[in-house]
Amino acid sequence: MIAVFGHLNPDTDAITAALVYANLLRRQGEAATAYRLGELNFETVFVLKEAGVEAPELLGQLPAGHAVALVDHNESSQSLPGLKTLNVTHVVDHHRLGDLETSQPATLRFEPLGCTATILLRLHLEANLPVEPLDARLLLSAVLSDTLHFRSPTTTPADREAAAFLAQVAGIPDVTAYAMSMFAAKSDLGDTPASALLKMDYKVFVLGDQTWGIGVIETTNPGYVFGRQAELLSAMSAEKAASGLNGVLLSVVDILQETNRTLVPGDSEAGVVQAVFGAAAQGHVADLGGRISRKKQIVPALEAHFSR
Repeated sequence: MIAVFGHLNPDTDAITAALVYANLLRRQGEAATAYRLGELNFETVFVLKEAGVEAPELLGQLPAGHAVALVDHNESSQSLPGLKTLNVTHVVDHHRLGDLETSQPATLRFEPLGCTATILLRLHLEANLPVEPLDARLLLSAVLSDTLHFRSPTTTPADREAAAFLAQVAGIPDVTAYAMSMFAAKSDLGDTPASALLKMDYKVFVLGDQTWGIGVIETTNPGYVFGRQAELLSAMSAEKAASGLNGVLLSVVDILQETNRTLVPGDSEAGVVQAVFGAAAQGHVADLGGRISRKKQIVPALEAHFSR
């Protein structure tokens, strides 16, 4: 049985991609089961509830050599601990190629698109398999989430075309209204502990000889997040110390205004943000302007900086 899962601290794309790809593999004769590597964020909870789908089971450790399929990631720092001991048989991803290793030839599909879901739609079409309405709904949700309803610079024409096609199959006539409902759910953070807010969309990256944790909170209500700034800065410093990181950043992305103000916990992070983005941290906040994509606008710039 192939265990199919997305990255740690999963977002909507990671969860829906695992569900849909596991179903696609089963339809092609492979035994496959979807799993998750962390708790769901509020947007994903909304998406699954609206679709009437149960969340995948939380995956524990797997025995060495167990077959796994990775979706929406390929770097070991973002995956199941002990990934290098497992048999990676499939990868479907839209991120940079990291430290991926396989013990034998694997089926790999990487494309520079806004969402893993767009790739999964292509895999269905190439296999001459119709996308089932439920899977179409899940894939559409992922496209809208990852592209911020086409606001993100990672959006491609293929993502827009995929969304239009999937909306018809899923029977969702008003895509904009559905996207705004998703974003409202994402922004309803309530009394969530600061440590959980930090980890809702958080990834660890090896950048040159340094390791950084970079989180993102995408919201239509950034005022709520900055109202808890002190708590979040404390959680960031605690995570930095506990995980032995060189730095931690938390970008607060205003979905509607398409802006990014990033929380900067210490002087070392402030120096890097100033050097890389030309943004001075004032009161532990750096205005990164329209840089709203971690994948395309934040991580590559940091990687180039530390590679030098």
